[in-house]
Amino acid sequence: MPSTAASCPCGSARAYADCCGPLHAGIAQAATAEALMRSRYSAFVRADADYLLASWHPSTRPASVDMDDAAATRWLGLEVRQHTPLDADHATVEFIARCKVGGAPAVRLHELSRFVREDGRWYYMDGIFPAR
Repeated sequence: MPSTAASCPCGSARAYADCCGPLHAGIAQAATAEALMRSRYSAFVRADADYLLASWHPSTRPASVDMDDAAATRWLGLEVRQHTPLDADHATVEFIARCKVGGAPAVRLHELSRFVREDGRWYYMDGIFPAR
């Protein structure tokens, strides 16, 4: 696992301990849908399936997250294209995440994710893959 003094994997240019670390540890909550999305990306980088499940809305949450390829996956970066608050409790975040699994060519995941806030806490609902 990366050191907490290292830069946060989410690309914020802040230290992990001052960015996504407190969210992963359960001592802070994401203030915005974008912060939650960034923390979820960091959780994928760190293979933190428990956090991914906990940050997923119960109505759309899968029973488990497959992290079988986690050791072979190298995350290459995150680009947040747009964070759009729809109202006080709903937002979308468009992002591109890049990764490389084993010796395969790098891939990019372009997603428009939906988020909802319940009882002051943001959750990931689901996402669509916009046409290129």
